[in-house]
Amino acid sequence: MNGEGKVTEVHTFDSWKESIKAANESKKLVVINFSSRSCRYSRLFAPSYEYMADQFRNVIFFMIEVDEFGVVTGEFEVDTTPTSVFMKEGQIIDRVIGANQQALHETLLKHGGEVA
Repeated sequence: MNGEGKVTEVHTFDSWKESIKAANESKKLVVINFSSRSCRYSRLFAPSYEYMADQFRNVIFFMIEVDEFGVVTGEFEVDTTPTSVFMKEGQIIDRVIGANQQALHETLLKHGGEVA
């Protein structure tokens, strides 16, 4: 399980189910970034997202490639990349749409993220 300055990239549906279950049970803030390799803004935003994971070590960060996980993308009603979905104990509590590092930072702070 991450939450120690790393972004977990999930590549199989089974590993996603296991990882999100453990993250939700941890009661930590969870951020899931939905991105696409074919999306220029997703590629430009990826380093900022990784930087936030390094700064907010009490938060669990996931990266989902939308082209690989259409089912998960649909479950979270994501239709634009990048989109960051914020969860706490299995419930969606917020989202940031687009490659907006400042909005991501502010939303992390709003929901209890602490800078290391």
